Amino acid sequence: MEFKNVSVKRSNNMKAIKSVSKLEDEVSKALWKNGVRYRRNVKSLFGNPDFAIKKYKIVIFIDSCFWHACPIHGNKPKNNKEYWEKKLIKNTKRDIIVNNFYKSNGWHIFRVWEHDLKSNFDFTIKEIINFINSVK
Repeated sequence: MEFKNVSVKRSNNMKAIKSVSKLEDEVSKALWKNGVRYRRNVKSLFGNPDFAIKKYKIVIFIDSCFWHACPIHGNKPKNNKEYWEKKLIKNTKRDIIVNNFYKSNGWHIFRVWEHDLKSNFDFTIKEIINFINSVK
């Protein structure tokens, strides 16, 4: 019975995770404030980039340390270890496929780690803006 309660709790926790994070909202506001115009979470583009500027073939992904297996901050849950290892490896492989897709189709891709934004938000925003301006 105790295992079932843990499973239900875990399931409810996972359902509560939003596809758009507060961090993405902050990045969105900062980019807009700096005059960058974009589309968010573009489902029509491969890999659903967090930000896209189709005119310049730019896609930007904000990678969370957990879901994208950050080599510095990524941690694996102790429960259901086998599942999480497979899931995180699958996510990492998907990121590589997405990167290769955009590069081979002439798009400019920029990936930002969650920890970069958390440790130095303003600097990371400047890096994103410089990337966009270098492509224009």
